[in-house]
Order: sequence, then C-alpha cells, then structure tokens
Amino acid sequence: MSAEQNTMTAENAQEAPRVSAGVTFLVRLFGWTVLGALAAYLANNYLTYWMQWPGPGAVLGIGGKQETSYLSWLQLSLYAFFFVQALIYVRATSRLTLREDCARVSALNTFLIRAAFFAVLYIGVVDAVLSFMRVEGLLPVFFGDHYALELGRSQFRGPWVHMPLSALAIVTAIFSRTLGFTWLALLIVVAELGIVITRFIFSYEQGFMGDLVRFWYAALFLFASAYTLIEEGHVRVDVFYSAFSAKRRGLVNAMGSMILGMTLCWIILTVGMGGANSVINAPLLNWETTQTGFSMYVKYMMAGFLAVFAISMMIQFVSYMMESVADVRGEPGGRDHSSHSVA
Repeated sequence: MSAEQNTMTAENAQEAPRVSAGVTFLVRLFGWTVLGALAAYLANNYLTYWMQWPGPGAVLGIGGKQETSYLSWLQLSLYAFFFVQALIYVRATSRLTLREDCARVSALNTFLIRAAFFAVLYIGVVDAVLSFMRVEGLLPVFFGDHYALELGRSQFRGPWVHMPLSALAIVTAIFSRTLGFTWLALLIVVAELGIVITRFIFSYEQGFMGDLVRFWYAALFLFASAYTLIEEGHVRVDVFYSAFSAKRRGLVNAMGSMILGMTLCWIILTVGMGGANSVINAPLLNWETTQTGFSMYVKYMMAGFLAVFAISMMIQFVSYMMESVADVRGEPGGRDHSSHSVA
C-alpha cells in the first residue's frame, strides 16, 4: 500500500464515527423485541377471542380465571418464542448499522400500510356497489334470492367478500410500490362530489354514499399517520428543539419514541383489544354494522382502523427510535429534522 493510500485510510478512520457495537446491538434487540411482543400480542388476541383459546393470562390467573392447559402455556410461550427470534435475527445481522435496520423496519411498515390502502380501496368500491344493488333491489337479479339474502347479512359479507378482497390487497401490495394516499384523497373528493351531484341534481341520496366517504376518510387519516412519520411530515411546535444540536435532537426523538410513542400505541391496543367487549374487539367479533337502513357493512372495519393505526405507528416508532439513536451515536446518513419545526 502506498503512503498516499495510508494517509487516506488514516483520515477516513478519524472521520468515521466511533459507534459502540454493544449499544447498537442492545438498541436493535430492544426494537425487535418490541415488534416481537406486538406480534405475540396480536396472535394471542386472535387465538383467545376468535379461536376461543383460554389466553396466556389464564396461567397466571389474570382475568379471574385460572387454567393451566397446554393451550394457555402455548400462548404464553409465544412471547418467549418471538423474543428468541428477535435475538437470533439481531445476532445473525450484527453487521447491520442502526440506519440499515431502521430502513428494514420502515420497509416492513410501508408494505403493511400499502396493503391496508388497497384493502380499503377494493372493499370500499365493492361494498358500495353491493349496497347500491341492495337498495335498488338488484341483488336477486344478479345473485339469486339465496345469495341476495346472505349478502344482506354482515356475517356473510364480511368473511366472503371483505376478507378475500383483503387477501387480494396483500397480493397487490407485493407487486405495487405506491402507497396511494394521494389517490385515496382524490377518491374521497370524488365520492363527496357524487353526493352533491346526486342530491341537488337528481334528488337521490342513500346512506351508503356517506358511509363510503367516512370509510375512506378514516383510512386516509389513520393509515397516513405512520407514513407521515416516515417522511418527517409531522410539524413540531416547540420552543427549545430547534436550538438543539443534532445529537440532542436524536436523544429527544429516541426518548419520545419509547416513552410517549410506543406507550401510546400499547395503551390503544391493550384498551381496545383487552377483552371480547373492548372497543376494537367487539365490533370485529360481531361484524358490527350501522343501523341506518341500507348502509355499507364496514363499521367493524373502521373500529379495526384504530388497531391498524396503533400497529403501524408502533412499528414506525421502533424505526424512528433506531434512527434517532444513530443520530446520537453520530452515524453517517442522518436527516435534517429541523426543517419541520415551528418555533
């Protein structure tokens, strides 16, 4: 190696940040442990309230019942399983930096949000068409009397119409690279414009038309929150933050993500999905609909939007926490957070 190359290597070594491998490992392990706990919680929620398993708390007597069946132990062991998987992943990818792992978490979250967008797009269009056909008495003409009656029941329309469309949305999200929030906003405007035109020109309006606007608007607001965090689109109104150094901003963002962001998401999930009669679980379990005549059958999904919001924000807060710690550690490739502050 030449003297010039030795000099360049020494200069690069001086410029490179001294990042502790131990700190990086612990931060990444904490982030993936949070995601593993989230996966275990959601899996147990499904097993407990949909499959009628006893629940992980039955082993400890939580909820007023004590049960030591193997199913309860199996549910409790899911938390240990996902923690082990997080540990294995972090050790196997020990060469990843915090920013690289942050990008992986964001990519996972982007896929989930993209799938949710296509789900509300497909379900909104199809359910509105079915509701229109039901209002106008066209369901027996196209589907026969038996299925016309079944399509008038949310317990049939949900599993046999909405769930297949959700699966199609996941497949679409695999091959698509757009989140489509701008298109969803446009669709809301079109749906609202349709109400205005049909009401004031044709004197025609049905309940499902307003339901479609609310359905898409709720999805736009709740699904786009995590995407806005990805793009640093949330406006900060502060007094001190804009004057902080990059490392201090990173510390504030990391602590805020863990203490405020993740905690809020866990509160939403535990309160909303803590029991069969909770505000999120109850509508989903009962395929709840509105009582305003021939409306869309998507009210239960709008309750589920709260869960999607909490899940997507939890994942993004983990990613944001990793990136913020990378700012504190001085890893290269950081973003300018000051452009979104309002003093």
